[in-house]
Amino acid sequence: MASSTLSSPSLFLQHQSKHSTSSRRSSTFLPPIRSSISEKPPSLSVTPPPQPTKLPIRKIPGDYGIPFITPYKDRLDYFYNQGRDEYFKSRIQKYNSTIFRTNVPPGPLIAQNPNVVVLLDAKSFPVLFDATKIDKTDVFTGTYTPSTELTGGYRVLSYLDPSEPKHNKLKQLMFFLLKSRSRHVIPEFRSSYKELFTSLENELAKTGKASFADANDQAAFNFLARSLHGSNPVDTELGLDGPKMVQKWVLFQLGPVLKLGLPKILEDSIIHNFRLPSRLVKKDYQRLYDFFYASSGFALDEAERLGVSRDEACHNLLFATCFNSFGGMKLFFPNVMKWIGRSGVSLHMKLAKEIREAVRSAGGEITMAAMENMPLMKSVVYEAFRIDPPVPLQFGRAKKDMVIENHENGYLVKKGELLLGYQPFATKDHKVFDRAEEFVADRFVGDGEKLLKHVLWSNGPETKSPGLGDKQCAGKDFVTLISRLLVVEIFLRYDSFEIQVGNSALGSSITLTSLKRASF
Repeated sequence: MASSTLSSPSLFLQHQSKHSTSSRRSSTFLPPIRSSISEKPPSLSVTPPPQPTKLPIRKIPGDYGIPFITPYKDRLDYFYNQGRDEYFKSRIQKYNSTIFRTNVPPGPLIAQNPNVVVLLDAKSFPVLFDATKIDKTDVFTGTYTPSTELTGGYRVLSYLDPSEPKHNKLKQLMFFLLKSRSRHVIPEFRSSYKELFTSLENELAKTGKASFADANDQAAFNFLARSLHGSNPVDTELGLDGPKMVQKWVLFQLGPVLKLGLPKILEDSIIHNFRLPSRLVKKDYQRLYDFFYASSGFALDEAERLGVSRDEACHNLLFATCFNSFGGMKLFFPNVMKWIGRSGVSLHMKLAKEIREAVRSAGGEITMAAMENMPLMKSVVYEAFRIDPPVPLQFGRAKKDMVIENHENGYLVKKGELLLGYQPFATKDHKVFDRAEEFVADRFVGDGEKLLKHVLWSNGPETKSPGLGDKQCAGKDFVTLISRLLVVEIFLRYDSFEIQVGNSALGSSITLTSLKRASF
């Protein structure tokens, strides 16, 4: 769903505020995207130099070690000996700093330079959003860039810096897609996820448990194709094959930075040392491309008007839909289920009461206005984004020498150095959030809304809308919307549910063990 490095894995729509006119609209209409109103490029005026820091300047601790040997050892620690969270946590303790130098995967032999400056607190992390200081060219996946053979020979939008001419045109195309298809989002979500819950209920009745993953993958892909592109995959040659083909294609791009659960020696010696040959996924990718080319004529027409070829536009639409949006739903929806499921019956009943009362007050329809009257539901979704963001890693390269501050010190970063922000640490900063490690369902209710500026999953603060001249996820509000819709659908249908939580290569694995039908 994600933002940049997987950085905004998602396409999303603009929400309405409480004071909008949405209550007078049909439930099938969504508001326009504010950030698409202007097509003017970002200002090229010179920004004033930053004010000198009042904090003491400290040399960035840590080092990169012996070439090849230290990066390889660090990779083993990152994936196997410690795991990612402990890898970063142990170095915070070692250096007594949330900013330090280290190496990150994949390193040799795939990435020649694994060196990064790590940012692990709420104060330093947001520098990664500043387009005047940070260059986002080809850092979407970090210290290496997958072959463009996996994207039709093009550097797609996620790999472009806002300063590049194609960036604004392609981001404007994404805004156009979202705006032009907005009325289809709520009805198609309800239809697709009705199918999902029916499937889960049937599986539960048969075996006493049901895996959320496969059903969610199919529902997510169907929803995105129907709502954004106006085509039902099962009525085309693609059939039910879309999700599996997308996952295979994504693996070829992200394998070097994933722990897949294979035997350690096999996984590290092959997946983390060598790029998987793109020809092995070429036929699957072509089938996906053909589907989107046939389904998205209206968007391809707009691309030509913007000065982008139909071929390049189609590869970008495919990437945005399958990598960003589908990937975001695949990662984040299980997280939502996990945190709500673990919170127990008390929270479930509060959500069910709030959601059902708001929908009844809206005449039985799920509308944008009705969802604005669900403060606990909204807070639950924001809290899931805070504690378990779908895109944990953000990268950017310093455009100039600058001082980056954490809470205690300032650190001089040199032009050209690669910065890495690990978001789960930034959004669980104890100096910003009380009980930062806990899932607090009502954290963002009432005065808690002031903390939304520290919710950063979209490659920007939750309080800001994406624009053409930044790298904030074009569909930031779309992902928030559909995540809210998931929670609303659950508690319109069920009073409560029970789950078992496991791990997968891309996050949490959810198995449903009980669904209690709505009783009021």
